[in-house]
Amino acid sequence: MPVPVLEACKKRKRAAKFYGLHTFADPGCPIAPSGPFRDNVLFFLQECAEPEDYNVKGMPVWCTFLVHEKKGFVLPLYTIEESVKHSLQPFCDQCRCAGWSHHFVSKRKYHFIIPMDAEWNKPLNAGVFDLQTHLLHGLIHCNGFGHLLSINGREAGCKYLCGKEIMDLWDRICTNLHARKVAVEDTSKKKLMDLRLLHGVTYGRSWFGRWGYKFCHGSFGVNEQKYNWAVEILSSLNLDKIIQDFQSTDQVKKVKHIIQFYRDLSVTELDTIRDLLKFMLALMSCASTKRTSAIAAPAQHNRSRSSARTAALSKPVVKGRCGLKCKRFATVAANLDSRWPIRRLEYAAIVIVDALKEKKVANKSSNGGNGSGMTRQEARDAARQHIGDTGLIDHVLKAMNNVIVGGYIVRRAVNPSTRVLEFTIQEVGNDDQVEPEQEIVTEPIQAPAVAPGVDVYSDVYYLYSDVLLDYPDSEVVELAVQTILDSKQFVKDWPFRDEADEFLRFICRVMPSLAEFQTDLMRGSPPGEYISVPLHASIGDLKAAVQGAMRDTYCIMEGVAITEIDGIEGMEDTEVLFGLLESGSELWLRGRGMDLGTDLKYEAGADNWTVRCKCGAQDDDGERMVACDMCEVWQHTRCNGIDDSEAVPPLFVCSRCCTSFLPSKSEDSFEYDYFGDSLLPSVAEGLIYS
Repeated sequence: MPVPVLEACKKRKRAAKFYGLHTFADPGCPIAPSGPFRDNVLFFLQECAEPEDYNVKGMPVWCTFLVHEKKGFVLPLYTIEESVKHSLQPFCDQCRCAGWSHHFVSKRKYHFIIPMDAEWNKPLNAGVFDLQTHLLHGLIHCNGFGHLLSINGREAGCKYLCGKEIMDLWDRICTNLHARKVAVEDTSKKKLMDLRLLHGVTYGRSWFGRWGYKFCHGSFGVNEQKYNWAVEILSSLNLDKIIQDFQSTDQVKKVKHIIQFYRDLSVTELDTIRDLLKFMLALMSCASTKRTSAIAAPAQHNRSRSSARTAALSKPVVKGRCGLKCKRFATVAANLDSRWPIRRLEYAAIVIVDALKEKKVANKSSNGGNGSGMTRQEARDAARQHIGDTGLIDHVLKAMNNVIVGGYIVRRAVNPSTRVLEFTIQEVGNDDQVEPEQEIVTEPIQAPAVAPGVDVYSDVYYLYSDVLLDYPDSEVVELAVQTILDSKQFVKDWPFRDEADEFLRFICRVMPSLAEFQTDLMRGSPPGEYISVPLHASIGDLKAAVQGAMRDTYCIMEGVAITEIDGIEGMEDTEVLFGLLESGSELWLRGRGMDLGTDLKYEAGADNWTVRCKCGAQDDDGERMVACDMCEVWQHTRCNGIDDSEAVPPLFVCSRCCTSFLPSKSEDSFEYDYFGDSLLPSVAEGLIYS
């Protein structure tokens, strides 16, 4: 196996440091920091990383080389320090979606990136933060709160690492550097199966749950209670009752055969769908069982036929004038590992092409030329007039290069004069060699095997798609499935610990004045900072430590001056802390000098908004929303009957404002969430015990 990155190592002026991939960031390997994250990350860069001889948009880059202990290859772990004051995107959308809108803007963000294996020998480029193909991309603010933005393994085409190895590394880094909380938006898939649903039913947690990530909050008003009830409802489905409920359907024979086959194979009783799926997934991970060897030949034969068919259907369909091979966007969209349905991807592509056509016509009329293209930002802004989901737009823009949408070929290239990436279109002409349009494979997996057990994965997929997603005549199961699919935000918490050593540790919060709280700090108090001082420290030393930490961490605190500590007011700064304050306690401190006029106040940005949707949502959850033009309250488009593929209407008035024009109605006229707190226990009992 080749050893990537070694050429990059040889070009370094100083000898590169190497660490074991599976032991790096273990306790004490190679460092054992004891302070808060803001200090530990600087120690990490000093001891474990080497600065690169280039930067990314003015941001310094460090590299740590990791060696796979068994296979011998080398991979780079990059760390980029982003200064918020000089960033084009100072606010954090991930904090807003994770429920951290009230956090003060941190002064620095640290990006931990492992690129795709094909990029290991190349320097990072200016668009590194926008890529979703990284094997690992984690971001941690200097206050210790962070986000896992991207993780990809063999499922995404990596030749060297699986997702579990990468996730183990990320978890050790967060633990070693004392991250406080890390959130992740779980959209992970196994081919076409959402793992948050498959693993939720099978194990009672998401795929990230094996590393301690727990439910944070859901979209569309889903809370932890609803999520737990939904998991319990689905995982408790009795197998005999499933067979009974499918009696009147065409799938009953297949469902019955699958259940009976694995019941006969198991040495323990399989009563519920959780028991069945857990047993099947265990078989999938055990490659050397007798059953696997007995069916290896027919399974391989089926896989070969499926692979050949998929390969044949994925051939390019157009060769353009400039000699580059093109594909129809529908074919590209069908093979994207995307959380959006194909119809939404195609709709977004059409919107972008329409914008390019308008730009081309406008430039022709103004200068008589063929017209220049559109930059990525211009295309993104134009598409946002019709599509509210910026994540969808970004995902489609990344795939739009040498693709055909309608009668146009979309190309992406760097403008030689401006050195900026631009999108252009050209019509498909008669001299373009267009082959007949072929069938599009929308589900690149095998159809369920005729006999159960030939391919365990196909059987799992059949239960996922035809039982969980298509349960006959059960609104309760349908609602439970949708509830789990709407639960994407998960978080891991590293709780505050007071070590038994020579330091005193506190959680310190700066208390605003009543006037500041009522006028400028309406979103509530952000989390306190972890502060450690020696045992012999004085009150003045603690004030100085808190003041320095706050100034170093938050933009709003750059000029803050700590004046007193709540509970020990009036005492001299020379008094020793030991015996006055208990180590591990939470302290409130008073100060002055907060920069309340700065735009860099809250991570969610300076705009104030109100979310009040009929589903129960009270804050932005990352889903598509529309604001009422009368009351300016934001609500989900889905909850108002606007399909994701539809454009937001130019004028929207919510149901509450509409009713204000009508005679008053009783409370009973309003629709309540069927999955509401008061109905939930009875619904669950009705399903489980009926």
